[in-house]
Amino acid sequence: MIYYIYDGSFDGILTAIYDAYYRRETPEKIVSEDDFQESFLINKIYIKTDREKADKVYNAIETKISNQALKNVFYVYLSERTDRGTIIYHYLKLGWKIGIDIDLNLTNNNVLLLQNICQSVSKERHFMLGLVRFRELKNNILYAPIEPEYNVIGLIGQHFSNRISNENWIIHDVNRNIAAIYNKQEWIVIELEMNPTIELHKDEETYQRLWKEYFNNISIKNKVNPRLQKRNMPMKYWKYLIEK
Repeated sequence: MIYYIYDGSFDGILTAIYDAYYRRETPEKIVSEDDFQESFLINKIYIKTDREKADKVYNAIETKISNQALKNVFYVYLSERTDRGTIIYHYLKLGWKIGIDIDLNLTNNNVLLLQNICQSVSKERHFMLGLVRFRELKNNILYAPIEPEYNVIGLIGQHFSNRISNENWIIHDVNRNIAAIYNKQEWIVIELEMNPTIELHKDEETYQRLWKEYFNNISIKNKVNPRLQKRNMPMKYWKYLIEK
């Protein structure tokens, strides 16, 4: 059995799919380093993430299948299932054969599974939008802790950047130690470790430092965090995730 092992990033999955095609291999699974379990029966192939290869797969999904297919595979990635890479791989293989009608092929077990995952992620996004409760800090920053099952922070961030565009705010995924922060102009996902049960007004200085670091001194567009990129897809992908 051939297993492709990737770094956990979305680009890593796309790179693995690219390599499988050009190596003419059919991996049994595409699994992240964190989720992989050793076995002497497995032929391990470690995939080095390559942005150029990933972009080619990205473009092939968009041009040969559909934008909806892009959104689907993004949602599966956000589900953080251990088998997400394998599900995406089989879905895209079929999609490049069938084309735009891939999502109508619900007799295919993998397509049906993918649709169910997408629906679950979408439902949680809507649920979280109604669950976010902001608390105002003394420095006029709004703060809201959340604990979603799936990694929907980016979906929520985009929504509130449109809805509450005249406020500075933080939406904090306390289980993943990440947050969407917004400065009345742009938003970004960052790493943030903080106890949400603290009395927030006593921690005002922490948030002031956060704002200075991420908004006053560093342009959001130029901010690069390699560790965080392993856990979240590049920002260019978010445009397809917004539900109207």
